[in-house]
Amino acid sequence: MEYEGKKVLVVGMARSGVAAAQLLRAHGAVVTVNDSKPESELEGLETLEGLALERRFGCPAMELLNGQDVLVISPGIPDTAPFVVRAREMGIYVIGELELAWQLSQGTLVAVTGTNGKTTTVSLLGEIFQNAGRVTHVVGNIGYPYSLAALVSRKEDVIVCEVSSFQMETADTFHPHVALLTNITEDHLNRHGTMEVYTEMKMRLFSQQQSGDWAVFNADDPALQGLSRQVRSHVLKFSRKKTVREGAFVRDGNIVLRMGGEEKTICAASEVRIPGPHNLENALGAVCCAAAMGVPAPVIRHSLRTFQGVEHRIESVRVLDDVEYFNDSKGTNVDSTLKAVESMEKPTVIILGGYDKHTSFDPLSRRMMERKEIIREAVLIGETGPQISESLHRAGFEHIHWAQSLREAVEKSRALAQPGWNVLLSPACASFDMFKDYEERGRIFKQIVREL
Repeated sequence: MEYEGKKVLVVGMARSGVAAAQLLRAHGAVVTVNDSKPESELEGLETLEGLALERRFGCPAMELLNGQDVLVISPGIPDTAPFVVRAREMGIYVIGELELAWQLSQGTLVAVTGTNGKTTTVSLLGEIFQNAGRVTHVVGNIGYPYSLAALVSRKEDVIVCEVSSFQMETADTFHPHVALLTNITEDHLNRHGTMEVYTEMKMRLFSQQQSGDWAVFNADDPALQGLSRQVRSHVLKFSRKKTVREGAFVRDGNIVLRMGGEEKTICAASEVRIPGPHNLENALGAVCCAAAMGVPAPVIRHSLRTFQGVEHRIESVRVLDDVEYFNDSKGTNVDSTLKAVESMEKPTVIILGGYDKHTSFDPLSRRMMERKEIIREAVLIGETGPQISESLHRAGFEHIHWAQSLREAVEKSRALAQPGWNVLLSPACASFDMFKDYEERGRIFKQIVREL
């Protein structure tokens, strides 16, 4: 779409909204920026200084729709919001920042979605493409808006984009050349309502692909079975448990890539630097995407051996009094925390709880009970503490403690942990009851731990 001279209302002034406004002005749009919060409560607006745009803060977006050609909404705003529904009724073109950036960017797009593993996988892919000598932009739900990359990207660049189900609600022409679905487990039902709708949002990633594109699926995830038959693109699969016809798998302890009838051994599975079976899956998915983009096997091998992982994902913070503290603030749902629980090899105190996303904690409680020799104590915080407590009691897990704040939870965990143990922050919940986002929660956790 051509945005020159178009009147565009951007609603939601977090990072993506601010970036969208910058991109729209660069393309000659007449921009109004809006947030229901007053300007004094917003951060990051200094990047809009000097730009010719109208600022309307502390007022409802519904009041600003008249005369607009386009509405760009933040991922945090559901497409069922009354002002969004009204905009569509008025004939206003409604999109999100992701779609806008796709329309106005250059470069080859590699996109990753799924309930868990997205951030690690896109970060690893970014490193692989950089090691292959490509100018690479790692963008999207990872925290760096796609619109900022769209301001500077060139045709020969690679864009690696982490995509959330929220962003896919307003994706219209979004078309990755390579698209990866890591897994699907129960999450965000407070937004999407049912698993069917949630899965549909994830599958929209592939809706614009054609036969010359690539779709990558996790062959080990039961929730993905049959989904690859819905796509028009060339399918690659990955598995750490079995051989696949085309894609990446583990055989005799080695990561093997099979494409076009040829097999290549990438490296030993044990050489993947990031720990845990879930990270082996992330690595296998990245191998498929990199191979689809023509990256040579030696570059992929080197990257798997050297990539150290991402902040807030089972991140070792400190060893104090022979107790190791891990920051897994990115454990924002049950399945993600399950993976963190599986990766613990020493007796562990786990800190759980946060914002309620209307999901069941029973699978986590049962697994904690099964691993009770490893997961020794649970300290509960936040809005979901009572629900998690009930779930743990049902599973027979009785080593439960309470804290009113994250600082109190850390101090209580320190008192509970014995030499040789771990303390793991992996809340299994979003952070919005107590923090701005999981990153703030993780940073504060690390600060508290370092001050002990």
